[in-house]
Amino acid sequence: MDDKNVVIENVMLLSEQGWSDPTCVSIQNGKISAIGQVAANTHTTHIDAHGQYMLPGIIDLHGDAFERHIAPRAGTHFPLELALAANDASLVASGITTFYYSITDGFEPGPRSRDTVRELLQTLETLMPRFSCQARIHIRHEKVNVEKHEELVDWILSGRIHLLSLNDHLPPLNNERKIQRYLAGMRRRVSMSVEDINQFLLNLQQHRELGEQQAQALAEIAAKQGISLASHDDETLEEVAKSISLGVSIAEFPMSELAARECQKGRAAVLMGSPNLVRGGSHVGAISVKEAIEHGVVDILCSDYHYPSLFSAPFTAVKTNNLSLYNAWKLVSENPAKAAGLGDTKGKIELGYDADFILLRDLDGSPLSISSTWVKGARVFAKANKIIGVC
Repeated sequence: MDDKNVVIENVMLLSEQGWSDPTCVSIQNGKISAIGQVAANTHTTHIDAHGQYMLPGIIDLHGDAFERHIAPRAGTHFPLELALAANDASLVASGITTFYYSITDGFEPGPRSRDTVRELLQTLETLMPRFSCQARIHIRHEKVNVEKHEELVDWILSGRIHLLSLNDHLPPLNNERKIQRYLAGMRRRVSMSVEDINQFLLNLQQHRELGEQQAQALAEIAAKQGISLASHDDETLEEVAKSISLGVSIAEFPMSELAARECQKGRAAVLMGSPNLVRGGSHVGAISVKEAIEHGVVDILCSDYHYPSLFSAPFTAVKTNNLSLYNAWKLVSENPAKAAGLGDTKGKIELGYDADFILLRDLDGSPLSISSTWVKGARVFAKANKIIGVC
Protein backbone atom coordinates (compact mmCIF):
# COMPACT_ATOMS: atom_id res chain seq x y z
CA MET A 1 0.00 0.00 0.00
CA ASP A 2 1.54 3.32 -1.07
CA ASP A 3 -1.36 5.76 -0.63
CA LYS A 4 -0.12 9.21 0.36
CA ASN A 5 -3.12 9.76 2.66
CA VAL A 6 -4.17 7.04 5.09
CA VAL A 7 -6.29 7.01 8.23
CA ILE A 8 -5.83 4.15 10.71
CA GLU A 9 -9.12 3.94 12.60
CA ASN A 10 -10.11 2.09 15.78
CA VAL A 11 -6.55 1.83 17.09
CA MET A 12 -5.14 2.19 20.62
CA LEU A 13 -2.10 4.33 21.40
CA LEU A 14 0.32 4.00 24.30
CA SER A 15 1.01 6.90 26.65
CA GLU A 16 2.49 7.30 30.11
CA GLN A 17 -1.00 6.73 31.50
CA GLY A 18 -1.48 3.48 29.56
CA TRP A 19 -3.45 2.53 26.46
CA SER A 20 -5.89 5.03 25.00
CA ASP A 21 -9.46 4.35 24.01
CA PRO A 22 -9.80 3.43 20.33
CA THR A 23 -8.90 6.45 18.22
CA CYS A 24 -7.62 7.28 14.74
CA VAL A 25 -4.28 8.34 13.30
CA SER A 26 -4.09 10.27 10.01
CA ILE A 27 -1.06 10.06 7.72
CA GLN A 28 -0.19 12.43 4.90
CA ASN A 29 2.92 12.13 2.75
CA GLY A 30 4.57 9.75 5.16
CA LYS A 31 4.04 11.93 8.25
CA ILE A 32 1.53 11.76 11.09
CA SER A 33 -0.82 14.63 10.33
CA ALA A 34 -3.57 14.19 12.94
CA ILE A 35 -4.42 12.10 15.99
CA GLY A 36 -7.99 11.71 17.20
CA GLN A 37 -9.52 13.44 14.23
CA VAL A 38 -9.56 12.73 10.52
CA ALA A 39 -7.63 15.22 8.42
CA ALA A 40 -9.87 16.63 5.68
CA ASN A 41 -8.96 15.04 2.38
CA THR A 42 -11.17 13.35 -0.17
CA HIS A 43 -8.42 11.04 -1.47
CA THR A 44 -7.86 9.08 1.72
CA THR A 45 -7.71 5.36 2.38
CA HIS A 46 -9.44 4.39 5.64
CA ILE A 47 -8.25 1.29 7.47
CA ASP A 48 -10.09 -0.28 10.39
CA ALA A 49 -7.57 -1.69 12.86
CA HIS A 50 -10.29 -3.42 14.90
CA GLY A 51 -8.91 -2.30 18.26
CA GLN A 52 -5.29 -3.25 17.64
CA TYR A 53 -2.34 -1.67 19.44
CA MET A 54 -0.06 0.86 17.72
CA LEU A 55 3.55 1.30 18.83
CA PRO A 56 6.37 3.39 17.33
CA GLY A 57 8.57 1.46 14.93
CA ILE A 58 11.73 -0.06 16.38
CA ILE A 59 15.04 1.70 15.74
CA ASP A 60 17.97 -0.70 15.82
CA LEU A 61 21.33 1.07 16.15
CA HIS A 62 23.47 -2.05 16.31
CA GLY A 63 22.68 -5.25 14.45
CA ASP A 64 24.98 -7.63 12.62
CA ALA A 65 22.79 -10.69 12.10
CA PHE A 66 22.89 -9.91 8.38
CA GLU A 67 26.35 -11.48 8.42
CA ARG A 68 24.64 -14.85 8.95
CA HIS A 69 22.73 -14.34 5.72
CA ILE A 70 25.98 -13.58 3.92
CA ALA A 71 28.07 -16.37 5.49
CA PRO A 72 25.78 -18.82 7.30
CA ARG A 73 28.70 -21.19 7.76
CA ALA A 74 32.45 -20.66 7.88
CA GLY A 75 33.82 -20.58 4.35
CA THR A 76 30.42 -20.18 2.66
CA HIS A 77 29.38 -16.88 1.08
CA PHE A 78 26.12 -16.00 -0.66
CA PRO A 79 25.56 -13.16 -3.14
CA LEU A 80 25.04 -9.92 -1.24
CA GLU A 81 21.81 -9.01 -3.04
CA LEU A 82 20.24 -12.33 -2.02
CA ALA A 83 21.55 -12.12 1.54
CA LEU A 84 20.45 -8.51 2.09
CA ALA A 85 16.99 -9.13 0.61
CA ALA A 86 16.46 -11.93 3.13
CA ASN A 87 17.74 -9.69 5.91
CA ASP A 88 15.38 -6.85 4.97
CA ALA A 89 12.41 -9.21 5.18
CA SER A 90 13.56 -10.38 8.61
CA LEU A 91 13.76 -6.82 9.89
CA VAL A 92 10.23 -5.67 9.10
CA ALA A 93 8.80 -9.00 10.28
CA SER A 94 10.36 -8.15 13.66
CA GLY A 95 8.89 -4.64 13.78
CA ILE A 96 12.16 -2.87 12.95
CA THR A 97 11.53 0.21 10.80
CA THR A 98 14.99 1.86 10.92
CA PHE A 99 18.06 -0.34 10.88
CA TYR A 100 21.73 0.54 11.16
CA TYR A 101 23.72 -2.07 9.27
CA SER A 102 26.57 -2.59 11.73
CA ILE A 103 29.40 -3.38 9.37
CA THR A 104 32.67 -4.44 10.93
CA ASP A 105 35.61 -2.64 9.37
CA GLY A 106 37.89 -5.24 10.79
CA PHE A 107 41.30 -6.79 10.50
CA GLU A 108 40.14 -10.29 9.57
CA PRO A 109 39.95 -11.68 6.05
CA GLY A 110 36.49 -12.57 4.76
CA PRO A 111 33.17 -11.14 6.03
CA ARG A 112 34.81 -8.50 8.24
CA SER A 113 37.49 -7.23 5.88
CA ARG A 114 37.71 -3.77 4.28
CA ASP A 115 37.06 -5.38 0.90
CA THR A 116 33.77 -6.76 2.23
CA VAL A 117 32.89 -3.40 3.80
CA ARG A 118 33.44 -1.66 0.48
CA GLU A 119 31.32 -4.17 -1.41
CA LEU A 120 28.60 -4.09 1.26
CA LEU A 121 28.46 -0.31 1.23
CA GLN A 122 28.10 -0.17 -2.53
CA THR A 123 25.48 -2.91 -2.61
CA LEU A 124 23.47 -1.40 0.24
CA GLU A 125 23.39 2.00 -1.43
CA THR A 126 22.11 0.35 -4.60
CA LEU A 127 19.44 -1.66 -2.79
CA MET A 128 18.26 0.94 -0.27
CA PRO A 129 15.49 2.32 -2.52
CA ARG A 130 14.06 -1.21 -2.77
CA PHE A 131 14.29 -2.10 0.92
CA SER A 132 11.18 -2.12 3.10
CA CYS A 133 13.13 -1.13 6.22
CA GLN A 134 14.92 2.22 6.28
CA ALA A 135 18.60 1.39 6.07
CA ARG A 136 21.49 3.38 7.52
CA ILE A 137 25.19 2.60 7.81
CA HIS A 138 26.99 1.94 11.09
CA ILE A 139 30.70 1.34 10.62
CA ARG A 140 32.33 -0.58 13.47
CA HIS A 141 35.95 0.37 12.93
CA GLU A 142 38.60 -1.84 14.49
CA LYS A 143 41.43 0.43 15.59
CA VAL A 144 44.22 -1.92 14.45
CA ASN A 145 42.83 -1.90 10.91
CA VAL A 146 45.18 0.91 9.90
CA GLU A 147 45.25 0.30 6.16
CA LYS A 148 43.34 2.59 3.77
CA HIS A 149 42.62 5.13 6.51
CA GLU A 150 41.94 7.87 3.95
CA GLU A 151 39.25 5.77 2.33
CA LEU A 152 37.34 5.60 5.61
CA VAL A 153 37.78 9.33 6.11
CA ASP A 154 36.37 9.95 2.63
CA TRP A 155 33.30 7.83 3.42
CA ILE A 156 32.62 9.95 6.50
CA LEU A 157 33.14 13.25 4.70
CA SER A 158 30.88 12.22 1.81
CA GLY A 159 27.98 11.34 4.14
CA ARG A 160 27.98 7.62 3.42
CA ILE A 161 28.29 6.71 7.12
CA HIS A 162 25.61 7.54 9.70
CA LEU A 163 27.10 6.08 12.88
CA LEU A 164 30.70 5.28 13.75
CA SER A 165 31.95 3.11 16.59
CA LEU A 166 35.57 2.62 17.57
CA ASN A 167 36.33 -0.97 18.53
CA ASP A 168 39.29 -2.87 19.88
CA HIS A 169 38.58 -6.58 19.57
CA LEU A 170 42.21 -7.58 19.15
CA PRO A 171 42.90 -9.60 22.30
CA PRO A 172 46.01 -8.65 24.30
CA LEU A 173 48.65 -11.36 24.26
CA ASN A 174 48.64 -11.55 28.08
CA ASN A 175 44.90 -12.19 28.39
CA GLU A 176 44.16 -15.85 27.70
CA ARG A 177 40.42 -15.48 28.41
CA LYS A 178 40.00 -12.79 25.75
CA ILE A 179 42.18 -14.73 23.31
CA GLN A 180 40.05 -17.86 23.61
CA ARG A 181 36.81 -15.87 23.37
CA TYR A 182 38.04 -14.17 20.20
CA LEU A 183 39.32 -17.40 18.66
CA ALA A 184 35.93 -19.04 19.18
CA GLY A 185 34.19 -16.30 17.23
CA MET A 186 36.78 -16.02 14.49
CA ARG A 187 36.67 -19.75 13.78
CA ARG A 188 32.95 -19.38 13.03
CA ARG A 189 33.69 -16.70 10.46
CA VAL A 190 37.00 -17.65 8.86
CA SER A 191 38.54 -20.93 7.74
CA MET A 192 42.08 -20.73 9.16
CA SER A 193 44.15 -23.11 11.23
CA VAL A 194 44.71 -22.31 14.91
CA GLU A 195 48.42 -21.82 14.22
CA ASP A 196 47.74 -19.35 11.39
CA ILE A 197 45.23 -17.42 13.52
CA ASN A 198 47.69 -17.14 16.41
CA GLN A 199 50.42 -15.80 14.14
CA PHE A 200 47.94 -13.46 12.48
CA LEU A 201 46.90 -11.95 15.84
CA LEU A 202 50.53 -11.65 16.91
CA ASN A 203 51.44 -9.66 13.80
CA LEU A 204 48.57 -7.21 14.37
CA GLN A 205 49.86 -6.08 17.78
CA GLN A 206 52.33 -3.70 16.13
CA HIS A 207 49.47 -1.58 14.73
CA ARG A 208 48.05 -0.51 18.10
CA GLU A 209 49.79 2.87 18.41
CA LEU A 210 48.99 4.02 14.87
CA GLY A 211 45.45 2.72 15.30
CA GLU A 212 44.91 4.95 18.34
CA GLN A 213 46.16 7.99 16.44
CA GLN A 214 43.83 7.28 13.55
CA ALA A 215 40.89 6.75 15.93
CA GLN A 216 41.45 10.22 17.41
CA ALA A 217 41.39 11.70 13.91
CA LEU A 218 38.23 9.80 12.98
CA ALA A 219 36.47 11.01 16.13
CA GLU A 220 37.29 14.63 15.30
CA ILE A 221 36.07 14.27 11.72
CA ALA A 222 32.85 12.56 12.81
CA ALA A 223 32.15 15.39 15.27
CA LYS A 224 32.58 18.01 12.55
CA GLN A 225 30.24 16.05 10.27
CA GLY A 226 27.57 15.65 12.95
CA ILE A 227 27.87 11.86 12.96
CA SER A 228 27.13 10.09 16.23
CA LEU A 229 30.17 8.37 17.71
CA ALA A 230 30.07 5.22 19.83
CA SER A 231 32.54 3.49 22.10
CA HIS A 232 32.54 -0.27 22.46
CA ASP A 233 33.04 -2.69 25.35
CA ASP A 234 34.40 -0.11 27.81
CA GLU A 235 35.58 -2.06 30.84
CA THR A 236 37.69 0.19 33.06
CA LEU A 237 37.19 3.77 34.24
CA GLU A 238 40.26 4.71 32.22
CA GLU A 239 38.67 3.32 29.06
CA VAL A 240 35.46 5.22 29.79
CA ALA A 241 37.33 8.46 30.35
CA LYS A 242 39.17 8.00 27.06
CA SER A 243 35.88 7.35 25.23
CA ILE A 244 34.20 10.40 26.74
CA SER A 245 37.20 12.54 25.76
CA LEU A 246 36.66 11.45 22.15
CA GLY A 247 33.10 12.80 22.28
CA VAL A 248 31.08 9.58 22.20
CA SER A 249 27.31 9.94 22.54
CA ILE A 250 26.64 6.18 22.66
CA ALA A 251 28.40 3.60 24.84
CA GLU A 252 27.95 0.14 23.36
CA PHE A 253 28.01 -2.82 25.76
CA PRO A 254 29.98 -1.45 28.73
CA MET A 255 31.32 -4.48 30.57
CA SER A 256 30.30 -3.56 34.12
CA GLU A 257 27.70 -1.53 35.97
CA LEU A 258 30.42 0.84 37.16
CA ALA A 259 31.58 1.47 33.59
CA ALA A 260 27.99 1.93 32.38
CA ARG A 261 27.19 4.45 35.11
CA GLU A 262 30.37 6.38 34.36
CA CYS A 263 29.40 6.50 30.67
CA GLN A 264 26.04 8.01 31.62
CA LYS A 265 27.79 10.59 33.78
CA GLY A 266 29.71 11.54 30.65
CA ARG A 267 26.35 11.98 28.82
CA ALA A 268 26.76 8.88 26.68
CA ALA A 269 23.61 6.80 26.24
CA VAL A 270 24.29 3.22 27.29
CA LEU A 271 23.36 0.61 24.68
CA MET A 272 23.02 -3.08 25.52
CA GLY A 273 21.86 -6.19 23.70
CA SER A 274 18.29 -7.42 23.81
CA PRO A 275 19.33 -11.11 23.44
CA ASN A 276 21.06 -10.78 26.82
CA LEU A 277 17.76 -9.71 28.41
CA VAL A 278 15.56 -12.23 26.58
CA ARG A 279 17.92 -15.16 27.19
CA GLY A 280 18.46 -14.22 30.81
CA GLY A 281 22.16 -13.39 30.60
CA SER A 282 25.19 -12.62 28.48
CA HIS A 283 26.67 -15.31 26.23
CA VAL A 284 30.17 -13.95 26.92
CA GLY A 285 29.93 -13.43 30.68
CA ALA A 286 29.28 -9.67 30.53
CA ILE A 287 26.91 -7.67 32.72
CA SER A 288 23.32 -8.92 32.95
CA VAL A 289 20.99 -6.55 31.11
CA LYS A 290 18.18 -7.44 33.52
CA GLU A 291 20.33 -6.27 36.43
CA ALA A 292 21.55 -3.25 34.48
CA ILE A 293 17.95 -2.15 33.87
CA GLU A 294 17.17 -2.64 37.55
CA HIS A 295 20.04 -0.30 38.41
CA GLY A 296 19.08 2.28 35.80
CA VAL A 297 22.15 1.98 33.59
CA VAL A 298 20.50 1.01 30.29
CA ASP A 299 19.22 3.67 27.88
CA ILE A 300 18.98 1.74 24.61
CA LEU A 301 18.45 -1.85 23.55
CA CYS A 302 19.66 -3.21 20.21
CA SER A 303 19.25 -6.49 18.34
CA ASP A 304 22.99 -7.20 18.48
CA TYR A 305 22.86 -10.60 16.74
CA HIS A 306 19.14 -11.56 16.91
CA TYR A 307 16.37 -9.36 15.48
CA PRO A 308 13.26 -10.91 17.10
CA SER A 309 14.76 -10.37 20.56
CA LEU A 310 14.59 -6.61 20.08
CA PHE A 311 10.81 -6.77 19.68
CA SER A 312 10.38 -9.12 22.64
CA ALA A 313 12.79 -7.33 25.00
CA PRO A 314 10.46 -4.51 26.15
CA PHE A 315 7.80 -7.06 27.06
CA THR A 316 10.43 -9.05 28.94
CA ALA A 317 11.44 -5.88 30.81
CA VAL A 318 7.81 -5.38 31.83
CA LYS A 319 7.71 -8.86 33.35
CA THR A 320 11.17 -9.09 34.89
CA ASN A 321 11.92 -5.46 35.77
CA ASN A 322 8.47 -4.08 36.53
CA LEU A 323 8.86 -1.38 33.89
CA SER A 324 5.76 0.06 32.30
CA LEU A 325 5.49 -0.82 28.62
CA TYR A 326 5.60 2.91 27.90
CA ASN A 327 9.06 3.25 29.48
CA ALA A 328 10.28 -0.12 28.23
CA TRP A 329 9.33 0.72 24.63
CA LYS A 330 11.40 3.92 24.80
CA LEU A 331 14.48 1.68 24.97
CA VAL A 332 13.83 0.56 21.38
CA SER A 333 12.25 3.67 19.87
CA GLU A 334 12.52 7.14 21.37
CA ASN A 335 15.89 6.73 23.10
CA PRO A 336 17.83 5.30 20.13
CA ALA A 337 16.28 7.96 17.89
CA LYS A 338 17.59 10.71 20.16
CA ALA A 339 21.04 9.15 20.51
CA ALA A 340 21.44 8.87 16.74
CA GLY A 341 20.24 12.42 16.05
CA LEU A 342 16.81 11.36 14.74
CA GLY A 343 14.79 12.48 17.76
CA ASP A 344 12.91 15.21 15.89
CA THR A 345 11.41 12.86 13.31
CA LYS A 346 11.38 9.29 14.66
CA GLY A 347 10.67 7.24 17.76
CA LYS A 348 7.21 8.61 18.67
CA ILE A 349 3.60 8.57 17.51
CA GLU A 350 3.22 12.34 17.42
CA LEU A 351 2.20 15.07 14.99
CA GLY A 352 4.86 15.77 12.39
CA TYR A 353 6.80 12.59 13.05
CA ASP A 354 7.46 9.97 10.40
CA ALA A 355 4.65 7.44 10.22
CA ASP A 356 6.86 4.51 11.26
CA PHE A 357 4.87 2.14 13.45
CA ILE A 358 3.71 -1.41 14.04
CA LEU A 359 0.23 -2.78 14.73
CA LEU A 360 -0.17 -5.64 17.21
CA ARG A 361 -3.04 -8.03 17.73
CA ASP A 362 -1.81 -9.10 21.17
CA LEU A 363 0.62 -7.86 23.81
CA ASP A 364 2.28 -11.20 24.49
CA GLY A 365 5.76 -10.18 23.32
CA SER A 366 5.79 -12.56 20.38
CA PRO A 367 6.66 -11.25 16.89
CA LEU A 368 3.81 -13.49 15.71
CA SER A 369 1.45 -10.87 17.19
CA ILE A 370 2.68 -8.22 14.71
CA SER A 371 -0.06 -7.84 12.12
CA SER A 372 1.66 -5.13 10.08
CA THR A 373 4.70 -2.89 9.94
CA TRP A 374 4.59 0.61 8.44
CA VAL A 375 7.44 2.80 7.19
CA LYS A 376 6.71 6.44 6.33
CA GLY A 377 3.01 5.65 5.96
CA ALA A 378 3.49 2.63 3.70
CA ARG A 379 2.55 -0.86 4.85
CA VAL A 380 5.72 -2.88 4.23
CA PHE A 381 4.81 -6.08 6.06
CA ALA A 382 1.41 -7.61 6.76
CA LYS A 383 -0.11 -10.85 7.93
CA ALA A 384 -3.35 -12.19 6.43
CA ASN A 385 -6.06 -9.51 6.16
CA LYS A 386 -8.42 -11.27 8.57
CA ILE A 387 -8.00 -8.45 11.05
CA ILE A 388 -7.22 -5.27 9.15
CA GLY A 389 -9.74 -4.19 6.56
CA VAL A 390 -9.67 -1.32 4.09
CA CYS A 391 -12.85 0.75 4.24
